[in-house]
Parts: sequence; structure tokens; C-alpha cells
Amino acid sequence: MRRPLKTSPHKLSPDSQRLIALAEATNQASSRLERRVWEKSLDEFVLKLLKASRQTNIDAALEHLFKTELNAYDTLLETTEAVSESSILEQDEVKYDVLLIAAPILAWTRFSIASGSLPAEVQITLSEYLAANILSAEARMAMAPTLFSIEQLPYSHVDTFSLTKRLSQSALKGTAFRVVPNKQETVPFLADVRYLLAAVAVPSGAPVFRWQTLQNPAESGVAREECLVEWQKQATPSLVRLLPGCNIELLLPEAFFAACRKADLQIRPASIRAAIHYLTHTLEIQPSDLCAVIGGFGELAENDYVDEYRVGFMTRNDGRILYGIVWPIYGPEEAQQTLAADSPGRIPEDAVSGRKRDTPIEQILALLHESEVDCEKIHDERFPMDFCEDCGAPLFADRAGELVHAEMPEDAPQSGHFH
Repeated sequence: MRRPLKTSPHKLSPDSQRLIALAEATNQASSRLERRVWEKSLDEFVLKLLKASRQTNIDAALEHLFKTELNAYDTLLETTEAVSESSILEQDEVKYDVLLIAAPILAWTRFSIASGSLPAEVQITLSEYLAANILSAEARMAMAPTLFSIEQLPYSHVDTFSLTKRLSQSALKGTAFRVVPNKQETVPFLADVRYLLAAVAVPSGAPVFRWQTLQNPAESGVAREECLVEWQKQATPSLVRLLPGCNIELLLPEAFFAACRKADLQIRPASIRAAIHYLTHTLEIQPSDLCAVIGGFGELAENDYVDEYRVGFMTRNDGRILYGIVWPIYGPEEAQQTLAADSPGRIPEDAVSGRKRDTPIEQILALLHESEVDCEKIHDERFPMDFCEDCGAPLFADRAGELVHAEMPEDAPQSGHFH
């Protein structure tokens, strides 16, 4: 997602300046041959900074390019992610390509979603299923013995690089991987993602995934779907036991950053369904007794971009916002941020038709419609990204456009936080 960073220094260091120059040169290349030369130099320099744990230099370069040259920003971000989630290692005079992969599990519940250590027998079983259904026959693999919450994932590119390196060594040597304790508390949500992480090593140039081994590339899409179905069929029973009281859906295991991005997208519909499920069961009402108010929220005061939609829920006979969810805007969606102001309670026909739902607002409206919850109001103004000063919870727009704290009735059971 394209977002300016806020933690890097204002003055660019020589290392940041070199990163910027290499990213711009790569982006300006007039031929594939020229681009490959620049890419090699950029890869090597990013690798040098990651080894030296110079995350601030990388962040400063990304922030500068975000403001001045978005294409070069994308080039540098793609390179940094690729170098931090993959590497080339050598063992017994054989070179191996290594990739950090993530297997996301979407989970939603009225209760709590577990995370933490994997029992040894479950780790072995899931590793076998992953090898049998997702990875190529030549792949060696080491799975981290942890079911990660998002708070426990590597926070920076340097952290990702370190994890990739340590897991990769376990994959090649066949040794047990020891997780560095993470004291970050897992925030409870009604809908959230859990991750299995593994490093996969293959002889240099060999395929990593099973669908890469097909002779006909046109069949790879079907093969990916078949691999996912088999992974879901075999791994789901083990993960259901690890996540009691949860509905779960397994996504395709892929490269770390790509898998995390897809999980970020896919958890949003689950968060709406989980909120409606929680409210109807807690308040002992029907979905049709609920209605929603949607507001667009943004950080940058100088434009009308929407960084996220916030959906507040209330009952038909009470205008107070009882609960809410946050729908972040990612990637290409940032070009589709025009708010759709409509009459109260009216859902645009194209949002519930059979055509592909492209924009976030259409997806939200369609999900509400499918759940039999009316949308009472879509505000046509953009609100600031305000949060409660006491507890840090996001504020939601009520039907009058006032930003309020979502409050359940005092006698209602406690739930997870807003996603």
C-alpha cells in the first residue's frame, strides 16, 4: 500500500541518497538489459543495508520517493521486500534459492482467536501437508513452531530479513528452529488473521511451488486452485482444533509479503460478517433490526483521499453507534476513493448486481445487503482519522455526521476490538 512513512529523518543520509538514485535509474531504464544491471546494483545495496540493520536509511528513501516519484518508490519497495523475504545460500558447494512464505488463516468468532506456540505433532503434520500440496518435490522446508498474530510478525524489513535467514538455515541443515520470544500483546478482534511461516529452499533456479512444475504455463492457474483446495481439505481439521470456537478459511500459502497483502484484503469482509453475527447474538435481534452508517476517513488534510471507511452499526430504534469496523484502503483501491453519496437507506443497484464489485464502497454495501442489514447513511464528506483519547479506539460517524465512540449497552458481554 502506498503510504508515506513518518518515522524517518528529514535529512537524507548518503545511503538513502544512493538508494534513491538507484531506484530512479532502474525505473528510467530504456531496455530490459539496462534495467537488469541497475536492478542488480539496487539488490546488492539493499542487501548491504539489511545486513547492517539500517532500516531508517531505507525508510527515509521510501518516504522521499513517495513524495517525489511514485514509480521509483514502487521499485524500491518491491526490491526491499524481495531481498528481505528471499536469499541465496550455499551448502555442500550447492547454491540454493530460499523464500520466506506465509500461510494465512482467516478466523472469525464471538470469542477469542488463539495464537502462540504450535504443538510439535501439529507442526509436523502441517509441514507434511504443506510439502505434499503446495511445494515442489525438490523443496526443503522449515516451519516456525508458532501460530503468528499480526502483532507477532516481523515489524520491519530488517526483522523480515533476519527471520528469513534463520529459518533458511534450519531448512537447509534440517535443524529445529527456535523462535525469539515476542512480548507484543495480541489485540483481540472478532475477525483476524493467523499465519504459519516457513522458509523454503530449492536448488538455484528450481521451482519453489508445485504449480511451477507444469509443462503448460496456461494450466498453472487451475493448478494453484487445486493446490489450495487440497491444502484446505487436509490442514483445516488440525487448525480448527488450534482455533476453538472459530470459523476459519485457509488462503493459499505464498511469498511472505504477497500472502500478507491478500490476507489484509480478505479479512475485511469477514470483519463485517463477524460484527453482524456478534451483534445479533449478543442483542438477541435479527440482522434486519440493524442498520449501518458509512463514513470515509483520511489522514492528509490537503486532499480528499479516503484512507479507510468506518462502518458504524446501530439498531433501527436507536441512533447510537453500538459497534463498528474499519475497512482500510489498499493498493489499486486508492484510485477508487470517490465517496458515493446516496439517499439514506438506499443501496445503489450496481452494488448488489451480478457484476464484479470493484470499489470498496460497493463491496461494503453488497456485504451489508447480503447480511440483510440496511445502509442508512453514506456520508459524502471526508472525516479526520480521529481516535478516542482515553482508549485509542476509532471514532465513528453517526447519522448526523458527529464523530462518536461506539458503545455497547452496559449489560452486553464484552467482545473483541474493532478491526
